[in-house]
Amino acid sequence: MTPTRLPLAASLVLAVAGFGAATFAQDSAPVSAEAVASPVVIELFTSQGCSACPPADELLAAIAPRDDIIALALHVDYWDYLGWEDPFAQPAFTARQKAYARAAGSRTIYTPQMIVKGQDALVGPEAQSLEALIRQAKAEAPRVGISVSGEAGEYKVDIWPVAPTEAPNVVQVVRYAPEARVKILRGENAGLEMDYANVVTQWHAVAQWDGQKPTRLSVRIEGEEPAVVIVQEALPGGKAPLPGQILASARLSR
Repeated sequence: MTPTRLPLAASLVLAVAGFGAATFAQDSAPVSAEAVASPVVIELFTSQGCSACPPADELLAAIAPRDDIIALALHVDYWDYLGWEDPFAQPAFTARQKAYARAAGSRTIYTPQMIVKGQDALVGPEAQSLEALIRQAKAEAPRVGISVSGEAGEYKVDIWPVAPTEAPNVVQVVRYAPEARVKILRGENAGLEMDYANVVTQWHAVAQWDGQKPTRLSVRIEGEEPAVVIVQEALPGGKAPLPGQILASARLSR
C-alpha cells in the first residue's frame, strides 16, 4: 500500500479501522541523542498461486521468531488468474510492491521478493544472501529512536530524531496473523498444504512525521492479532509518495 499523506498537527485524533483511536501529538516525546537499533523489517511479497514462492515462505517462517527481525508476509493478487485465488492477497499489497519498484526506478515486479529495511531487494531469496543484508542493515547507525510503552491494547509510541532526515516520514501500524495453514486446491501449487507465518492482514498509514521533533503517538489496538509500528521515509512519487528506507520499527504486541 502506498503511504497516505496526512497533515502535521499539534494534536490529531485518527479513527483507523481495526485499531480504535490513535492520538498523534508533537513535542511530547523524550529527547534523546541515542537510540537502540530497531528490529530489521523484512517484507516478503508472495502468493499461493506462485510455484516459486513456497521456499521463500518457508524461509520467512524460519526467521519470523527472531527478536532482531520483524518478518511480514504480504500476499499479492496478480497470480490469482492462474486458477487459485489467494485468500490472503490484497490489491493494496500489490500496490505497495509496485511502489517499491517505482522508487527503485524499475518497471518490473517479481514474486517471491523480499525487501529488507525498505531499501534492499532480493528476488527468489535464499538464506545466505538474506543474512548478509540483515547484517548490513543491523550495522547501520540508527537515524530515528523509537520506544513503546503500555499494555492491554493501549500503547504510547515515542519517536525522535537521532540524525536529520530529509524526506518526510510516514508512521504505519501493521497487523498480522502469526500462523496459518492452507490446503491449495488449484493453480501452480495444487495439492500442497502450506504453513504461513506473519501474514499481514492490515497495513495503515496513521500519521506523517517531519523527522525533526520528538513525537508521541497513542495507539489503541483492538483484537488479538499482533501489531507493529514502522517509521518509513516517504519519497516523492507524483500523485502519491513512494516507500523509502525504514528508519525505525517496534512491536506493539506479539
